[in-house]
Amino acid sequence: MKNYKLNSANLSNLSERIAVPQYDRSKVKTGIVHVGIGGFHRAHEAFYTDQLLHDNSVTDWGICGVALLDFDTKIYNTLKAQDGLYTLIVKQLDGTHANRVIGSIVECLFAPEDPIKVIEKMASPEVKIISLTITEGGYNYNEATKAFDFTNPLIQHDLEHPDSPKTIFGYLTQALKLRKERNIIGCTIQSCDNIQGNGHMTKKMLLSYVTTAEPELVAWIENNVSFPNAMVDRITPATAPIDSTILSETLGVDDAWPVVCEPFKQWVIEDDFISGRPAWETVGAQFVDNVVPYEKMKLSLLNAGHSVLGILGALIGYNTIDQSVSNPNISAFLNAYMDVEVTPTLGDLEGINLEDYKKSLLERFGNINIKDQIDRICSESSAKFPIFILPTVQSQLESKGSVQLAAFVVAAWAIYSLGKDENDVDLIIKDAMQLELKEKALEAKTNPTAFLEIDSIFGNLKTSSVFVEAYIEAYQDIEKHGIEVGVKNRNANHFTKI
Repeated sequence: MKNYKLNSANLSNLSERIAVPQYDRSKVKTGIVHVGIGGFHRAHEAFYTDQLLHDNSVTDWGICGVALLDFDTKIYNTLKAQDGLYTLIVKQLDGTHANRVIGSIVECLFAPEDPIKVIEKMASPEVKIISLTITEGGYNYNEATKAFDFTNPLIQHDLEHPDSPKTIFGYLTQALKLRKERNIIGCTIQSCDNIQGNGHMTKKMLLSYVTTAEPELVAWIENNVSFPNAMVDRITPATAPIDSTILSETLGVDDAWPVVCEPFKQWVIEDDFISGRPAWETVGAQFVDNVVPYEKMKLSLLNAGHSVLGILGALIGYNTIDQSVSNPNISAFLNAYMDVEVTPTLGDLEGINLEDYKKSLLERFGNINIKDQIDRICSESSAKFPIFILPTVQSQLESKGSVQLAAFVVAAWAIYSLGKDENDVDLIIKDAMQLELKEKALEAKTNPTAFLEIDSIFGNLKTSSVFVEAYIEAYQDIEKHGIEVGVKNRNANHFTKI
């Protein structure tokens, strides 16, 4: 079988082998600038938009993908060479693959190469939405101060060099300033990151920066920019070389960076778009007045569940999430955590069968065809724990509920941060706070609570005697007996049902 490089010129050659865009991409105009063109965006927002563009009357909602960081050079070069095209590989539970070429990214820009070009694109009148997947850590939020972190050297750079920014806040500020100066209508800034109240967080952090950088712009943003909250969900593991190889050998598609994902997808969005929006509801998204209950459920159960499986599985020596959840002791521990500590914090979830949702999570985590890498799930845990796990802890402390299971996970994270699993094998740790985490983890070997002294993560949690006692007990249990015995001990105390 002849192989064809994935690009616009070869779509007709590939159309008999794989589903390809059935719309004329040359007629699609950019209406969305998306910052952060990694796997999740391409499995989620870009997928929804691609489906929408198959309605030939829709031509205003193409995506301009922006690679923001120097680290993003490879994905930018790949997408540029492929005319923004890529293959989405949906791995079903039964082992079959549903393959589709996605065409909604019609432009690509590399911010470090030409910052002004990115600012001008964001300020373009045809752009109605600027959407973001910049990871939880990208919002520059300090958990201890509950405020924008102006000590970040990159933020300092942006304040001093506004025309060559390095952070999303610098880019957005300059783009919105141009819109104001040129009397261009406002736009919607839409977060697609796993943060509760992600729209509120985006607005708060941006206005904090703008108040210092361009104070005269604050009122204009308040009146001309909207920040809808949204809940996003689709497990998207890192693409492995074998995925490209299988695509090439079975279909003759030469794609340098396909995207792998699970079949499940969900997008719940507040309908607050100041300059219009795509009709994503026609392709499966859900628009609601209040997204908070949905996002809290997802962050506290799915995202926290991922972190639980990742940290515990990493210490045992597992490489993938499905390995971790297939361990009956860890699976029982996660089930108990969701039932005993998370569920009481969620309140009334109208239209949601919570027991079915939790059951579906265990099935999704156990999809052996996804092979979600544990080191990916554990990456940037310093940004994830304050969002996925610690709010549950605070809520449980306030209601005098159990925190022993969450304390066990935090203790496991402290030991994980030493950089070795229980077999003395090096762990792959990717975290912006890696050095501080390891420093405190080393101190914790003689004083376990030292790990809780990282105020930017834990805030004042170290002052809770209830949590500290549970954490110390868990830490000592793991050190003495290991993860397996530790989870068995807690399952015996807390596990209520399978």
